[in-house]
Amino acid sequence: MTTTPSTKLAGKVIAVAGASGPAGQAVLRRLTAEGATVIGADIDARRLEAALDATRVAVRGAKVSGQVIDLLDPQEVHDWADHLEAEHGHVDGLFHLVGGWRGSKTFFDTRLDDWDFLHDTVVRTLQHTSLAFQPALVRSSAGRYAMVSAAAAHKPTAGGAAYAAAKAATEAWTLAMADSFKKETTAPDGEPTAAAAILVIKALVSPEMRAEKPEAKFAGFTDTADLAGHLADLWDRPAAELNGQHLWLTAR
Repeated sequence: MTTTPSTKLAGKVIAVAGASGPAGQAVLRRLTAEGATVIGADIDARRLEAALDATRVAVRGAKVSGQVIDLLDPQEVHDWADHLEAEHGHVDGLFHLVGGWRGSKTFFDTRLDDWDFLHDTVVRTLQHTSLAFQPALVRSSAGRYAMVSAAAAHKPTAGGAAYAAAKAATEAWTLAMADSFKKETTAPDGEPTAAAAILVIKALVSPEMRAEKPEAKFAGFTDTADLAGHLADLWDRPAAELNGQHLWLTAR
């Protein structure tokens, strides 16, 4: 079914890192359906183009484009951010949807190369996007930065030490970014116009996952479409109220 865009996010320019994954695809559809101009980034050109094509089919007249980016290359990410602001005049959002999971049966069995993997895919990529886009989001009249964290960061399990530690690190980094928005605001009243938020989930579930396992309950999981809706709604709240907040999409 094809959706005709609304105007809720008309005029907003939003970048999505990790656009080809299930969450990224859902977010592309939702943001374009709300009228935003959306630029998706991914390292896999084929998967990215497939995600963009699916968005154009799902949303009539979708304002969507893509950029192949290696998020582990800080210069590529900075150049991407600078290019988007120069091309559009402003960047109003960056959603970081890049991740991965590694774990073990016990704490003793934890492999430190799992930490090395998660440090790059989870932590380092987020550091690069936040540093690259922070100046543009400060300059925006309504900048929003959001990452997806996990409940495991708040209650680590023995076998999930590396994953929980990586997610906790990205949360701390994002909260530091939120503090920068308070200190660097250009608004006359001193209130931040940009906000960094942390969406906390247990795990994500896509329509494809439900179709593959129709008997599974996926208890506590967040549907990718629901995640996309929460991200699109971030502009409904004032930046000062949203900045630095944990938005729990699963039970605490």
